[in-house]
Amino acid sequence: MIRLLRYFFVGGVAAICDIGLFFIFAGYLGWPWFPVSIATFVIATFVNYFLSIRFVFESGARYNKHVEIAAVYFVSTLALAVNQLVLYSTIEVLGWHLLVSKVVATGTVFFWNYFSRSKFIF
Repeated sequence: MIRLLRYFFVGGVAAICDIGLFFIFAGYLGWPWFPVSIATFVIATFVNYFLSIRFVFESGARYNKHVEIAAVYFVSTLALAVNQLVLYSTIEVLGWHLLVSKVVATGTVFFWNYFSRSKFIF
């Protein structure tokens, strides 16, 4: 339970990074949401990985560093696909605001990220 709470904090920091950058570039500057969301998701994944190995998981416990990082990005690629699908559905189909859509998409992938990392990577 403590590890989940730590991950909630780490995920929150990564989510703030993801949502904040998304809002700046897609919302404020008007850049296309699709490529912006991919770029901010990748940046947030790096932030999440760095903070996770510092505060939540033991790095190198199961795999060497290179395999571990590759596994994190593989798992995150699946999460990115879900993220993009939720964004498309909420922005293009339902007409929701960019920020609301991004928060919903980020929340949708939070638990996938935690459980996949805790079960398969660390």
